[in-house]
This record gives sequence, C-alpha cells and structure tokens, in this order.
Amino acid sequence: MTAPDLVPIRRALLSVFDKTGLVDLAKFLVERGVELVSTGGTAKALRDAGLKVREVAELTGFPEIMDGRVKTLHPKIHGGLLGRRDAPAHVKAMKDHGIPEIDLLAVNLYPFEQTVAKGAGFDDCIENIDIGGPAQIRAAAKNHDFVTVLTDPRDYAAVIAEMRANDGATTLALRRRLAGAAYARTGTYDSAIAAWFAEGRGEAFPPRLALGGALKQTLRYGENPHQAAAFYTGALTLADRARPGLASATQLQGKELSYNNLNDTDAAFELVAEFDRPAIAIIKHANPCGVAEAEALADAYQKAFDCDPVSAFGGIVACNRRLDAATAEKIAKIFVEVIIAPDADAAARKILSAKANVRLLVTGGVPDPVAPGLTFKSLSGGMLVQTRDNGRIAAGALKQMTKREPTAAELADLLFAWRVCKHTKSNAIVYAKGGATMGIGAGQMSRVDAARIGAIKSADVARSAGRDKPGTQGSVAASDAFFPFADGLIAAAEAGATAFIQPGGSMRDAEIVAEADKRGLAMVATAMRHFRH
Repeated sequence: MTAPDLVPIRRALLSVFDKTGLVDLAKFLVERGVELVSTGGTAKALRDAGLKVREVAELTGFPEIMDGRVKTLHPKIHGGLLGRRDAPAHVKAMKDHGIPEIDLLAVNLYPFEQTVAKGAGFDDCIENIDIGGPAQIRAAAKNHDFVTVLTDPRDYAAVIAEMRANDGATTLALRRRLAGAAYARTGTYDSAIAAWFAEGRGEAFPPRLALGGALKQTLRYGENPHQAAAFYTGALTLADRARPGLASATQLQGKELSYNNLNDTDAAFELVAEFDRPAIAIIKHANPCGVAEAEALADAYQKAFDCDPVSAFGGIVACNRRLDAATAEKIAKIFVEVIIAPDADAAARKILSAKANVRLLVTGGVPDPVAPGLTFKSLSGGMLVQTRDNGRIAAGALKQMTKREPTAAELADLLFAWRVCKHTKSNAIVYAKGGATMGIGAGQMSRVDAARIGAIKSADVARSAGRDKPGTQGSVAASDAFFPFADGLIAAAEAGATAFIQPGGSMRDAEIVAEADKRGLAMVATAMRHFRH
C-alpha cells in the first residue's frame, strides 16, 4: 500500500508531562477545527486556557483507574492510532466498534531520568516509569503513514507550519521524521530504566546493554575533515549522566568546538580533577604537556606552562578551581584552543572576552576521579566496555622496593606524578618536581623511549630558558606499567631522577631493584598499573 503524502488532522490526543508550548499548539489546532482529546493535568491546562477538550474517559467509555495507571490503554485509543485508513478491514473494525481516528498524538513522558537524578527512592522511581505514554508513541509512530506523532515541544512549530501550508495537513516526510524521533525517545527512555535496574542489582555488564543519548551538537567534522561527527550527551550509567564535564558545560565564548577539541578537553578536565589543591592541566593531542598544583591557581598555571611552553601553544587548559583574573591574564598571553573550569569570575571572563576565538567552558563542578562508572570504545561490529580507571594509591599502600626510602618531598612528587601518569598514553614516563611535571614521554612503543623523550623535552625547555640544568635533575619519575628491563630506569636516572614509582611485578624486578640500589635511588611499587590506550 502506498502511503498518502498529505494527511489532514481532524482529531488530536494531547497528554503531556512537559507542558511547554502546549497551549499555543492546542489553540492553533482548535482554530483549524481540530477536536482535542486529553487526560488529567493536560486537560485541565487546556480548559484553564479556555479551550474545549474531550476527556479520554468520555471517548473510551471507561474511567481512569488504579491511580491513573490505566487510562489510555484501551482499544478506542490504540485502535484510533493504529488503524490504517486505507485498509478496508481496519476501517470496518473502527466503524463497528465506534473507534474514532486519532490523527495527531502529542505525548511526552513521566520524568524518570530527572527523578533518578535527584536521588528519589525506589518506589518514586518506579512510579515515574511511564507505560501508557510509550505505548501510544510507539503505536502512532508505527502508523505514521496516517498519524503525526509529537514527543518534543521543539517540533510543534514544524507541525504548525506544515498545517498552515497544506490546509491543515502534514506531509509524509515530516511524519516519518517525527516517527523516527519518537522511537529514539522511547529507546533512550527505556535505556535509562534498564541502566537504573542494572545499577540497583550491582550488575556492571548486563546480558543486554541499552544505550541512549541526546544530540547536543553536530560537529563540523571528526578527527579529520573527511569524517562526520556529532556530540551526544548521555552515558552508560545513570551516575555518569550526572558527572560534571563536557555534557554539563556551558560555552561562554569562542568558536564552535571541534571533535578533537572535545576529546582533548575531556582528557584535560578528567586529569585536573585528580588533585585536591588548585591545579592546572595543559593538554595537547589528549596527552598532558604540563601539569602542576600550587596554593594559587595562577602559580599552578605558570608551573604547568613552564614544563613545555612550546607545546602549550594551541593547547587545552583545564582548571579544578574557579578561574580567576590572575590566572586568566597568564593564559591570555598565548593562544589556547579551550579553557575549561568549574566556573569563571567576572574579571576572568572580561579578560578572556578580548580573545574572541578562545572557547571558555564552565561546568558547574569537577568530576569525582574515584567515582564508579563505565567507559566504552567501538570496535568493528561491537564495543569494548570497562569500568572507569578510578584507581588511586595512598602513600600507606606503597611497597618499598629499594634500600633507600623516598624523602617526604620525593614521596609527595611520586604520588603527584603517578596521578599524571594515569592520564598519559602508554607507554608513559612522567618526571615531576615540586608539584609540577618536568618532562613527559607519552605514547611510545618502548618504555625506554618514553623515558628518553621526557628527558629530551625537559632539556630543550631548559636550553630555551637559558638554564644550565633541565628540570628532570632532582626529579622523580612515574611509569604507568612496570619496567620490563633496567634500561628505562637507567635512562630516567641519567636524566636526573632520584626516586621512582611503578607497579612492579616484572620478571626482572630483582635486576631493576639492584640497579636502583647501585645508584642510590628510591623506588616504590603500587601493584596497580595505568595503561591508557
């Protein structure tokens, strides 16, 4: 059967929780001679606006029962939504049973996601699982050849425009678009419910994984100009949906964010959230090029910048404190792509407003680095899902490997470097001193190369600054995984590192410890690795 293009709307069923735009839509429909059918609070809102509305109970001949749980689950509703107007048997059944055609359905759902997000109890969450709404939406969307279905107030204007242009009718193209949007809405709604049940059972990896998200932004392109891309909000777990970050961010100024901007900004913000003191992370291509903490945010920025001033140009700057004027002034001295912070004071915003192309994002909070959650990565035909790397090591959990113990200053820097290493692509070596990175070797095929690259970067910075010694002299070094051979340790020691933190567990641990003891180095083991791919 061929679907008609134009289908006039003569009867509309309106039953919405979110009443945004409801009265304007209903007034337009009444002006076009459309009969309104409605339920409960929606019917009251329409009557309060002076509109004539027919109650669902009047149409069905059956009252609402069970505290409103059963009101639209009735053949006269679903028959009116599902009956094909071009199928003689359907038309006869509707006539025989007094089922009126419903040409437009406007329904949005009980706020289950919001109820969970505000910490409601189990029973309240259950009561906010909508049953009749999704059933109506799915029925109308299936029969979109004849029924226009609205699940989002933002789509009301498109329907109004088409009805004006087509003498009260909508086009098949619009009805199909709205049907797709309707199934996407019920799908994401069900995914939130499924995630909530799974979390309640403590089941991280259910047999069937339901994913849902909402389009926040269509991007200019992906990692490269020939790739298309978009940014969706939503997460695998309900806890992640409330996580401060890019999904909660407000862009105060600057150009449109790109795919790579978003990816790097997320990496920067997750890294800087690791620190309790005021901290700055500068990221380039998803790897840190400078990280530091200090009592004042501006001092942390300067220390982070000094690690690698060349790479900082065009980078991403993340703050774990409200951005202030002193820090904004320092950042504004060079070009950066993005600045992200929990907030920014008025003075900082004014300073950065002179840098029109710089994107300034405020998130309202900092993500909890030890909170549970899931991450995923697509593969051909599937995806990898894992719990977030929320591992953290306290000083008391470290195992002493060498004869010499680290000094108090070395220990503080070892723990600092370890947190940075967690967010650096493997193989990774991070040199640190005084709460700041001194050199970073990231994403190398061998650990010894990572150690050498971090040292070379530090030496280059020292030469450019006219200093005699690189920052790695007297530093500590962190390795994201164990040293498989002593060569990586030797390279870092020759660069000036005096203490090391690493997971331990290599077949050659004894050889590596012996080399460290021979050189008078301190080394501690975490028994935890931080591969990052």
